[in-house]
Amino acid sequence: MSSALVLVADGSEEIETLTPVDYLRRAGVDTKLVSVKEGKSVVMSHGVKLEADCDGSLICECLSKSELPDAVVVPGGMPGSTNIAENEDVREFIKEMNAEGKLVCAICAAPAVVLPATGALDGRDWTCYPGMEDNAAAYMHSFVESAVAHSGNLITARGPGAAEEFAMEIVRTLEGDDVADDIKRASVQR
Repeated sequence: MSSALVLVADGSEEIETLTPVDYLRRAGVDTKLVSVKEGKSVVMSHGVKLEADCDGSLICECLSKSELPDAVVVPGGMPGSTNIAENEDVREFIKEMNAEGKLVCAICAAPAVVLPATGALDGRDWTCYPGMEDNAAAYMHSFVESAVAHSGNLITARGPGAAEEFAMEIVRTLEGDDVADDIKRASVQR
């Protein structure tokens, strides 16, 4: 069974957080929602209160045991992306995920705010929320203006409107076309 951690912080965007969680769990992926701060309660970008499955100590545990999940998903939203980016353990965790060729996924502001310090954008096409790309100016040569960009072990997306396509690309990558097609039919996607 594949596994994924979806990171969340105060100010993370609701749709970009919960859409991947929902579709990954439908696909049978062992998916944990991880608060990157002390404690599991977070207040999302539009005031929704959310209780994560666990706190950031799980990230430290994964690093110390060298037991990495198959994927990490970083939602956007502000100041959520900044709050995630400021967490040193998270940056180290994403660096390690990338170094091991594990799937690194980020949407909206997160590709430009969180990923530059992790090396995950190196040599890969990527996209982000319009206007946020200036935060990753060193990587502008590989920036693409598409809803979702999948390049090597990196999947990025533009924003909330691309959350379903983003989540389904993660599912397809982890679990294959048949599982993704079954979810698409069962959830009546366009």
